[in-house]
Amino acid sequence: MDLGLRDRVAIVTAASKGLGRACALALAAEGARVLVNARSEGALDTLTASMADACAVPGDITDPAVPQRLVDTALARWGRLDIVVGNAAGPPLGGALEVDDDQIMAAMNANMLASIRLARAAVPHMRRQRWGRICFIASATVRQPARDLALSNVARAALWSWTKTAAQDLADDGITVNLACPGKHATERLIARGGAASGRIADPDDFGQVVAFLCSRQAGFVNGVAMGVDGGTVVGLH
Repeated sequence: MDLGLRDRVAIVTAASKGLGRACALALAAEGARVLVNARSEGALDTLTASMADACAVPGDITDPAVPQRLVDTALARWGRLDIVVGNAAGPPLGGALEVDDDQIMAAMNANMLASIRLARAAVPHMRRQRWGRICFIASATVRQPARDLALSNVARAALWSWTKTAAQDLADDGITVNLACPGKHATERLIARGGAASGRIADPDDFGQVVAFLCSRQAGFVNGVAMGVDGGTVVGLH
């Protein structure tokens, strides 16, 4: 299936490895021009070398100035912006009564505000062309909180609430806003946590394909959803 992404311009953050990298590669495989961002310049250079038309902008997406810089760079290079995939490293483990104020604020900055800032910077340009796709990489914890991931539960649920609101605001402009909510994928973070030791584990590349679809021409009426990519592990009826 042709997803209608050839020559579209995309920004993918936290793209040097794991799910962000898989999303960048999936979009590039569909013919998109991709700006990738992460803190590791070397890893980004390796990634862009494997794509036909891409550029790397190193930086910490939790820095409030970085999202606007990414948008400005994409516009300067390609003259347009069609897609943003907001992603950031997940916060540390911790139970609800174990995490402190500073940890909560850091998680909110990384896993909510960073994505919102990126969307705010991108939307004016998408509105002018009356087409845009915004997809945030969240977590299955949006739909089924995990006891040892209190920081992720809180920050990503807040992003989900913002997404539902923004989806209504932007629908008439031809812009969709969605979450992609992964379960267990074979990323470095999951392996480091020991989460790959049991249960079904997915390939990050498969997740990237789902995100590419959410950013496609065909997904124009998929808006304000938290798309579960978890192999059926979330059991709630919602």
